[in-house]
Amino acid sequence: MMIMSYQPVRRVKSGIPGFDELIEGGFPEGTTVLITGGTGTGKTTFAAQFIYKGAEEYGEPGVFVTLEERASDLRREMATFGWDFEKYEKEGKIAIIDGVSSVVGLPSEERFVLEDRFNVDNFLRYIYRVVKTINAKRLVIDSIPSIALRLEEERKIREVLLKLNTILLEMGVTTLLTTEAPDPQHGKLSRYGIEEFIARGVVVLDLQEKNIELKRYVLIRKMRETRHSMKKYPFEIGPNGIVVYPSGEIY
Repeated sequence: MMIMSYQPVRRVKSGIPGFDELIEGGFPEGTTVLITGGTGTGKTTFAAQFIYKGAEEYGEPGVFVTLEERASDLRREMATFGWDFEKYEKEGKIAIIDGVSSVVGLPSEERFVLEDRFNVDNFLRYIYRVVKTINAKRLVIDSIPSIALRLEEERKIREVLLKLNTILLEMGVTTLLTTEAPDPQHGKLSRYGIEEFIARGVVVLDLQEKNIELKRYVLIRKMRETRHSMKKYPFEIGPNGIVVYPSGEIY
């Protein structure tokens, strides 16, 4: 009789204080997680913290694909948390792929730049190449609606995301994808409905009114291979980035 040995799931630390306690110590390695929420809820900061702390604290190189803002703006914003992206870029531990300059018709000084004619296969191939160049363990694509905007027909987003999913599994990196949630309170967690389908984990960041004040909360809607709570937990964006308070349940 064969005895099956149980392989514990390898975990990738999020780099976000308080968050890993909610997901059994970190994201399952090689998984794709959707970070979703309304505008201004901290999705980009969450994703950037994952990449930065990966390089700074865990020695895991990461690639950040920015489709929302120019790489220079991203660096400047993240420097307010004391995160020196450039230092790790020079060391080859972080690569930022600028996906904005060419679209708005600006020349880019960046090392990694997406071309303006948006071709899905080239886009995926380019990310794959950069991941291999720095031997990345972590990847962020910020954001899915920005990919859709670059497509001639938005309905092609389904096909793109399925391709993306295949290539991510092949790369074996732990990936965070960001997207807009039209109405998280009523279960509308993504604009296209397919994002949650391809992701093995879904993390919702949102705001809720409490005592006439808007409070931030995080909710783990799904995380494969992980026991997790379905409660909402408060988080703050402070001077050192995002901190989650696992003992302070909202309800």
